[in-house]
Amino acid sequence: MKANSLKRAALCVALGACLGVVAPAAMAQDGSVAGRLLSEPGQQLEGATVTVRNPATGFVRSVRADANGSYRIPLLPVGTYDLEVSVAGGAPARVGQVNVTLGNATTVNVPVSGVSTLGTVQVRAPQVVNMVDVRSTESATNITREELLRLPVDRDITAVALLAPGAVKGKGSLGGQGISFGGSSVAENTVYVNGLNVTDFYNRVGFSSVPFGFYQEFQVKTGGYSVEFGRSTGGVINAVTRSGTNEFQTGAQLVVEPRAWQSQARDRYDSDGSRYITASQDDYSRSALNVFASGALVQDKLFFFGMYEARDYQPWSTNDAGTVFNRGKADDPFWGGKLDWQITDNQMLSLFGFSDKSDTITDVYKYDYATGDIVGDRTNQIYNTVGGKNWSGTYSWQVNNDLTMKLMYGENKRNRSQSSLMDQNCNRVFDNRTASQGVPPDLQGDRSCTSSSQVESALDTRKAARADFEWSIGDHLLRFGLDREENTSDYERAYPGPGGLRYDIYYRTPGSTLNYDVVPASGLVARSRRNEVSGSFETINSAYYIEDNWQVTPNLLLNIGARVEGFDNKGGDGDSYIKIDNMFAPRLGFSWDVRGDGTTKVFGNLGRYFLPVANVINIKQAGGFLDERTWYEFLGYSGAENNLPVLGGQIGPVDNSQGDGSVPDLRAEVNRDMDPVYQDEAILGFQHMLSESWSVGASVTYRRLNNAIDDMNITATGQCGAFDGVWIMGNPGRTNTVWGDSDCDGSNDAWINIDTSREGWALYDDDGNYVGQRGWVKPKRDYKALELQVDRAWDGKWGFNASYTLAYGKGNAEGPVNSDTDFADSGRTENFDNPWVNYRGYGYLANDRRHQFKFRGSYALTENLTVAATLGIQSGSPITRFGAGNPYDATDFRSYFVCVSNCQSSVPSERVFMHSPRAGDGRTPWTYDLDMSIAYKVPVPLDLSLKLAVYNVLNQQRIVSVDQDYEPQDSIGTPNPLYGYGTGFQSPRYAQLTVTWNY
Repeated sequence: MKANSLKRAALCVALGACLGVVAPAAMAQDGSVAGRLLSEPGQQLEGATVTVRNPATGFVRSVRADANGSYRIPLLPVGTYDLEVSVAGGAPARVGQVNVTLGNATTVNVPVSGVSTLGTVQVRAPQVVNMVDVRSTESATNITREELLRLPVDRDITAVALLAPGAVKGKGSLGGQGISFGGSSVAENTVYVNGLNVTDFYNRVGFSSVPFGFYQEFQVKTGGYSVEFGRSTGGVINAVTRSGTNEFQTGAQLVVEPRAWQSQARDRYDSDGSRYITASQDDYSRSALNVFASGALVQDKLFFFGMYEARDYQPWSTNDAGTVFNRGKADDPFWGGKLDWQITDNQMLSLFGFSDKSDTITDVYKYDYATGDIVGDRTNQIYNTVGGKNWSGTYSWQVNNDLTMKLMYGENKRNRSQSSLMDQNCNRVFDNRTASQGVPPDLQGDRSCTSSSQVESALDTRKAARADFEWSIGDHLLRFGLDREENTSDYERAYPGPGGLRYDIYYRTPGSTLNYDVVPASGLVARSRRNEVSGSFETINSAYYIEDNWQVTPNLLLNIGARVEGFDNKGGDGDSYIKIDNMFAPRLGFSWDVRGDGTTKVFGNLGRYFLPVANVINIKQAGGFLDERTWYEFLGYSGAENNLPVLGGQIGPVDNSQGDGSVPDLRAEVNRDMDPVYQDEAILGFQHMLSESWSVGASVTYRRLNNAIDDMNITATGQCGAFDGVWIMGNPGRTNTVWGDSDCDGSNDAWINIDTSREGWALYDDDGNYVGQRGWVKPKRDYKALELQVDRAWDGKWGFNASYTLAYGKGNAEGPVNSDTDFADSGRTENFDNPWVNYRGYGYLANDRRHQFKFRGSYALTENLTVAATLGIQSGSPITRFGAGNPYDATDFRSYFVCVSNCQSSVPSERVFMHSPRAGDGRTPWTYDLDMSIAYKVPVPLDLSLKLAVYNVLNQQRIVSVDQDYEPQDSIGTPNPLYGYGTGFQSPRYAQLTVTWNY
């Protein structure tokens, strides 16, 4: 072999980027190695063998190259392998080391003529993360455990995912784990651990998780993901955990976040100097000590990894008024483990499991803000439980040179319960009046003798099974498979106290309209509410897929696939409630290796993605859901221990329109021909490798959400005009078919069509006469983004990554949940309750961030001392002035109109409204998050390291969300005095010390 050919072969292996042939990504929790044996003219390659060998586990797998020299070795666990090649029955020659990463195919081409001489060359691959990968049509970011050990990244999956370009942290009130990918809401993502879906299916805003030390690698897919991934219109987080090797290893890690290392949160005041948020006493202490052991139970065959983590978390907080102090404690341990059995070179069985169940006990006291003292004895004790046990088993088999298969079954459990000592005797009482309405701050807010907002007991159980296959046929690699999930929610919920009633106190303008009645002269009103449901509810999600990865030319790969999904949501009686079959999701992608040397690629992807219906919908409409609201005049408080309000005369009728406690004839309340929620996506990108370490990339993304499933209040039909009304789950702005009244005799007798783009909502004149109907606007959401990225791979001395995202997220529907209004019941937002909620509501959405910069880097000052930093800069979110009424009828609910004159008139047409567009009141301020760390490896025989990380170094506590209700519901013309004031803020500065020992 010529010298330059020898050098080229070594470089191919070292970089994994010398690509004459392109290979697709691997199955969910594996990687693969693929490429071509480059022969000299006249040399025969058929029968040549390529072998990978993991020296840490003894794992060996071989395949034969085809007549063109192409080969592919699939189903490889993440790790480092030796690559060997033998030709014509000759002795195998070691080519070098190959790194296999999660969900990717490492491609290596080898000039065969010199392979025997290359056996004496030692080639080691640099730890390159974001190189040009001409094998993939996805938009994904891989982050390894080693990189996270260098960087100041908090110890949770959310923090890791936020390193990906364009990812936006969701609103905390919708769930602390929320992330918005590509303009989506926080309820549209999917999370996998070792191939097991651990996403919360009750409300889709959380997931099960494990300690950082248990993970090996993460892959964050922000778009263009292949057909084995579905049930997501946001992003996919794919993670694998650590495994054992032939070498016995043990170690421990101590992580501490003392209370004293946190900056004080700021109290917040309104323009009158009144404190409306008390946060200065909110802090915590957190510590965790985990120990692990791993090794071989049988050399080269059976391996184990096990971890136990002792935890102590003690959060302290006050209520907003500063009158109640909460002192919590959670100390349940985590445990987890993994067994890997290499049955043969071509067969492997893996079992893994973990428990993330955690109980938090919170003692509640009265608090004197002025003195900073707890007053008296404990008044209540609150019990919260989250998490559960999870496990899966995976069997993989390389059947022959061309066919592989993988089978997986697992279960994911999440407990959710909340209760307190005082629940039996104390109702929830909340005073919503403000200082300007005569109520001092210490008497605002929670006036209950219980701290429980609700009594809840729930267990969500997912049983998941899937089968995945790969079949190589010439220039085509066929990937196909199927999966099925049975998701069951056992659920029970009610308000605490006698009768299960919650009381809310308000001030309303005397004489104004409230609940079809008149507000009394005092303006003081109280609303009682019962809200309860119980039962067992199941949803079955199933899918099958097929994909052809066609190597059209040595430099061009086409990815052609389709996924067919089905969702079956069932009610408490076990019958199907919402069932949608045969959802066809095509995917088309390409990757073009422009120069043929793996340094430059152009790629693109077109795809359709479907989103399942969350189980919360089954429960609230198909489970005997009771939501009963009654208004009264408020006469004061009883003064008794339970502090119940004294109620005067009832105002208007009892409202149980959203649930009367019975399971109704669901044919009348569910669109028979329901169309699914789906999103279409297009991505076009470019990547270029400037050198062995530097790479740059650019991409443009367009996403369009095409439908919604939400609840609508139907008060008229085309057949019969106005009637008392019914709440249906359907497709806003489309034709919905329900069991209804076809002959206008007051009883349902046939299937009727309601075209909600032009009918369904009754209109009345000032005298209450029916005058016609109004329809709903169709849901819209568009996301357009330009993404630029530069990466400098870690080489043992330094590494760096920077990205910039310019994005525009517009529409009239954020998704299944609403950040604007803190509505977290996925699929039951307020957006389509009546036509006016969304009328003229198209504009920039809550997760729109025009500009976003992300930087991360690390630098080794010495062999033992490393410094690192991450910096996130982003523009603010839109602010909208939401009103309560509209200029078209007497509806008093959320809208994009505010009343400017004659607001208290009893004649609706006399009220004057002004349109209030989305983002019409500007944006929240830009935010800057700088995190820094310093790590020191102690120069002693033991492998001991120390890492000090400081988060939010600048102690920025800027506003990230504000109160956008200018006119709260049922208060036309009564401005909210806290409109525009901050409700969410950046977390204060805090520090974290990590001590790691390995043996």
